[in-house]
Amino acid sequence: MAEPIANALEQLNKVILGKEPELKLALTCLLAKGHLLIEDLPGMGKTTLSHALAMVLGLDYNRIQFTSDLLPADILGVSIFEREGDHGQFRFHPGPVFSQLLLADEINRATPKAQSALLEAMEEGQVTVEGETRPLPDPFFVIATQNPISQAGTFPLPESQLDRFLMCIQLGYPDERAERELLEGVDRRSMIAGLNVTIDHAMLTRLQAAVLKVKASSSVLDYLQRIVAFTRTQGGYAYGLSPRGALALLRAAKAWAVVHKRLYLLPEDIQAVLPAVADHRLGDSAGGGAHSASQTILTRVPVLL
Repeated sequence: MAEPIANALEQLNKVILGKEPELKLALTCLLAKGHLLIEDLPGMGKTTLSHALAMVLGLDYNRIQFTSDLLPADILGVSIFEREGDHGQFRFHPGPVFSQLLLADEINRATPKAQSALLEAMEEGQVTVEGETRPLPDPFFVIATQNPISQAGTFPLPESQLDRFLMCIQLGYPDERAERELLEGVDRRSMIAGLNVTIDHAMLTRLQAAVLKVKASSSVLDYLQRIVAFTRTQGGYAYGLSPRGALALLRAAKAWAVVHKRLYLLPEDIQAVLPAVADHRLGDSAGGGAHSASQTILTRVPVLL
């Protein structure tokens, strides 16, 4: 199982330059059956990353450009009356949410009503339209991008929707070497069509099953619980990690272990995924900003194995 993961990362690194840690986190999120939020400035490669992931995993891919006039029906689909001869009936036309990998591009530029159309889909893997529940494809992954909330025309995601995302990552500016290669090379989006499927549906299913088999010792679970307790009692955050947040941290750490060819959990696995899993779930009542949360935790919570 290690070879397909290595091959997938090799291809992704050709398109997204100098961002291997972030690519590993994105792949980890999908192996853990989570949804991914990418927060960054426009033009940083967020959309390119999501499309490249879909190609490497061989997944059916749809993109929705979230705007202020977007309606839930534009996402979920709508029933339209179709006349056939002397009779007619309403026929449901599925929206773009019915895909294996959905890119919700600039999700925070749509109104809360449109944003909430994804809540059931992300949590239950199904959508209910006009009283009828319809299952979504398996696998079903949402990769959402958002611009910093300080930019004009954005609607911040509520805490309940942020919690639906297993991970939130930032790509950031490329280093000088990667940016020079980007300037001298071909357009990265044109390279996406040449990517090969390295993790097909069957392999993806096996990798996701392997995540469930990763063993966590009692001492590692003690460490995880100390982290969770710290966020609730000593961290100075507006919101501590919920039980669902604790389970998300454990699942993401196990997937990170699988990406690194192990079926047992280490404290380092928890530490590696903690910023991506915890920072968007924690509010900092001290005013230090959510992205300082994990660094405080890693500094002050001892491992003590």
